[in-house]
Amino acid sequence: MMDIKEKLIEIFKSRAGGPFLFVGSGFSRRYLGLEDWKGLLSRFCVTGKPFEYYLAAADGDYPAAAKLLAIDFNEYWWKADEYQESVRKYKSKISGNTSALRIEICNYLSTLDQGKAKSSDYVREVEILSTLNVDGVITTNWDMFIEQIFPDYKTYIGQNELLFSNPQEIGEIYKIHGCASIPESLILTNDDYTGFNDRNAYLAAKLITIFVEHPIVFIGYSLSDENISGLLKAISLCVGRGNVEQFRKNLIFVQRTSSSEEQDLSDTFITIEGIQIPIVLVKTNDLVPIYEALDATKRKIPARVLRYCKEQLYELVKSAEPEKKICVVDIDAIDRKEDIEFLVGVGVVSQAQENMISEIGYATIETKDLILDLLHGNSSYDSHMIVNNVLKRAARYTKNVPVFKYLRDIGIVDNESYEKSGIELDKIVKRELREFHGKSYTRTFYKNYRHLTMEEIIEACTPENASAYIPFISKEKIDLDLLHNFLVTNQEKMDYKSSSYASNFRKLAVLYDKLKFGW
Repeated sequence: MMDIKEKLIEIFKSRAGGPFLFVGSGFSRRYLGLEDWKGLLSRFCVTGKPFEYYLAAADGDYPAAAKLLAIDFNEYWWKADEYQESVRKYKSKISGNTSALRIEICNYLSTLDQGKAKSSDYVREVEILSTLNVDGVITTNWDMFIEQIFPDYKTYIGQNELLFSNPQEIGEIYKIHGCASIPESLILTNDDYTGFNDRNAYLAAKLITIFVEHPIVFIGYSLSDENISGLLKAISLCVGRGNVEQFRKNLIFVQRTSSSEEQDLSDTFITIEGIQIPIVLVKTNDLVPIYEALDATKRKIPARVLRYCKEQLYELVKSAEPEKKICVVDIDAIDRKEDIEFLVGVGVVSQAQENMISEIGYATIETKDLILDLLHGNSSYDSHMIVNNVLKRAARYTKNVPVFKYLRDIGIVDNESYEKSGIELDKIVKRELREFHGKSYTRTFYKNYRHLTMEEIIEACTPENASAYIPFISKEKIDLDLLHNFLVTNQEKMDYKSSSYASNFRKLAVLYDKLKFGW
């Protein structure tokens, strides 16, 4: 009998589209230790009234209770000593009597990051999560853990941003209930939910292609969760009662087992207002097999690159005067959609392309071999042969090629000796340090990590995030021994076959080469 991992792999491989994650509050409780809704709101019951008071006054309705609490909290916030710094910082952003509570909830959520997850009881799950290449993530969560786990993905916040944009349904995060980065976006009170529900049909129409064409893995939700039942109801109404069978094998719910239950995977139904919707129910307390199944079926090309391709193709078709350009683009160099003018094909450079040199001798040396030699120094390569026969061809499709180690070995130790040598490797030699910065990581680094040392970044972040943030550190503050150890520890992530973030790790290895052996 197949286990859960094998059954899920079979399901994922049978679908045309790649998997999406649909992540709920249980996900944040598991990895960040975040309270449930009652616990979160109770943190801000600072006027002497317990949350039960507000819940009773709202007849058991949590969003209505949240509004009552927000009104009391607003009065307290403006006068309390402990919030005076917040008042000074955010008073110009207050737009209503719920703004103060929203701001303080977001300030609290900003303290819960991937560092918390790395120190949780689920470190192995977090490690696998950070390597996944799922097509996208939908979430009702407000915290920013998802963005940290999938830093290359484009985030849409709230219904409006999603409804009035052109999402490509790959390499994207849809935060449909708002995000801690924008306090006013939170779906918090009964008024917020009324507005959200009024537009639920439009949201369902926007998401319907995803639900029909992709397997959706629900994590952190109860089967009775109103957020999910409301959305599934709207989507089923869009496709029609007679077409809900299209969802078979596409809706995969992960449910925690009780102490007396065994883990299991089964086909079943959930009934929403008389409509039976087929689902796959996975009962388990261990999410490793689920993540391993996702990893086993992930796309070979990073989701961000595929999203850029779709965005540019969309704009090409939409344009009245499309530029008729065809180009070959290095996958390592694609950092934004503008890097692709019109992409006919994209993939990992093959050995034949990467090393188009003679068919004998050093022809079999690939960039990854040079990186391993850089890290371990045990290959006994002839540096003259590397410089004269390998580097130029290897650099034809990528700048992420170690060069300074081999130049130094043959006596080229500064720009003057390089210019005199007549060697033409400017593409990889004359590379500014800012070129090692990943543009999509700039804002997050300067907002959250610029004050940390390199050791603190490695400790606080997943390796995938750390590999992107380290190049932003000033070269004087980069510990080369620590960087070398980090690269050796994560050298398997430099292989495109096993990592969607291989470009980041290769780029970091080349930065190490420049800082240690360059000028």
